[in-house]
Amino acid sequence: MVPMPASKPAVPLTVNDFTVLPLRPPPLPSYPQETNHYLYLRANAPKVPTEDTPREVFLVNVPVDTTEVHLRALFAEQLGGVRVESVGFEGTKRVGKGITAPVIAAIKRGRKRKRGVENYEAGAAGQEVGRLPEVWDREVHSSGGTAVVTFVDKASAEMAVKEARRAAKSGRQIVWGAGVEGKLPPLGSARYQAHHALRYPDPATLQQSVDDFMTAFSAREAVRAKELHRVRSVPDADGFVTVTRGARIAPGAREEDAGKKEEEGARKREKRKVGEDFYRFQVREKRKEQQLGLVRGFEEDQRRVEEMRRRRGKMRPE
Repeated sequence: MVPMPASKPAVPLTVNDFTVLPLRPPPLPSYPQETNHYLYLRANAPKVPTEDTPREVFLVNVPVDTTEVHLRALFAEQLGGVRVESVGFEGTKRVGKGITAPVIAAIKRGRKRKRGVENYEAGAAGQEVGRLPEVWDREVHSSGGTAVVTFVDKASAEMAVKEARRAAKSGRQIVWGAGVEGKLPPLGSARYQAHHALRYPDPATLQQSVDDFMTAFSAREAVRAKELHRVRSVPDADGFVTVTRGARIAPGAREEDAGKKEEEGARKREKRKVGEDFYRFQVREKRKEQQLGLVRGFEEDQRRVEEMRRRRGKMRPE
């Protein structure tokens, strides 16, 4: 009997709750063979859901060259035509509805809370200021990375998952990167050449970024100091004043405290000096008394010796 060739194992449509969507990357000169990349997606289900959770889709094993443009084109042109609002990738900090990594947030008042400092911290999530110039014109992710795609509404998120499941079941070929030609900076050696050029930004742009950062930081510190002062001085509904610890103080108050500490140190040194002088005086007086006592004892001993000699008759008259 001639052995039958081993059949290619079928790719499952789902793994746990994830839909397995095969993607066909375009052939490259460095790797001209056709291959598939498997993207896993499902409705987002974090441990702590937010108001945006119902319209979010969680992606696993995104390609390393994935950008927001890629995912927008994927869902808009090949998976039902749904609209994407924002995309957040793994390893970036989430702020508001997107995922970014801000250097410092601009001053923006929010709703009042019970604590004044928390009031500022809650309302400080605004537009970013003082960001340093980027040194990469395009981000590359680690292998097997994740992303969260936020759609315009819940119906769009559900339709995106259904279309992905339908495409995987029917075996329809999904071309990765279709529709993004010419919209993104190139990869390969061109990316590193651009990185080398971006490492040396314009001095005026860099200085402006630093100035914006310091301005926002000074404003933030001023608001924080004001809120801490209010918390210290204003009693609550029960008549108690909040005791704060380790608070930052203004430069004027810091100089005033430094002056008070210096005056207090001078008073302590003067007092110590007076005490030491008084102690020296006591030592000198005590030594004088001891010397006088020794002299008195010596004279008393001489008188006793003379008296003993007279009694024994050993004294010779002159």
